[in-house]
Amino acid sequence: MLPLLHVHHIAIICRDYAVSKRFYTEVLGLEIIREAYRAERDSWKLDLALQGHYIIELFSFPAPPPRASRPEAAGLRHLAFAVADLDATVRELTTHGVASEPIRVDEFTGRRFTFIADPDGLPLEFYEG
Repeated sequence: MLPLLHVHHIAIICRDYAVSKRFYTEVLGLEIIREAYRAERDSWKLDLALQGHYIIELFSFPAPPPRASRPEAAGLRHLAFAVADLDATVRELTTHGVASEPIRVDEFTGRRFTFIADPDGLPLEFYEG
């Protein structure tokens, strides 16, 4: 068995860097660790943290191809964030103009969850508890 410690980070490629940067920092509240422009690739790289823990690399590239997400395309299904109060999370998202799916209950755990889409349509889940 491999001696894995934890997930180090998740890489996301966005179409509109300014829009996605605003979404991940101002709407979701992730903290900027560092931001760099890589001229040779015409690419921005933004390292983001959640409560001080490095979690997301946000990249921009010129004209990235679209990635199928729904219905249930093969590959990464979604990114999930744990929240203490799902109702408060949905209210806060609404104040930023972000619509969520109806709240559902996980049939196995009894916990509540909902989904939103990031600016590029990547499904993001908020899971209570």
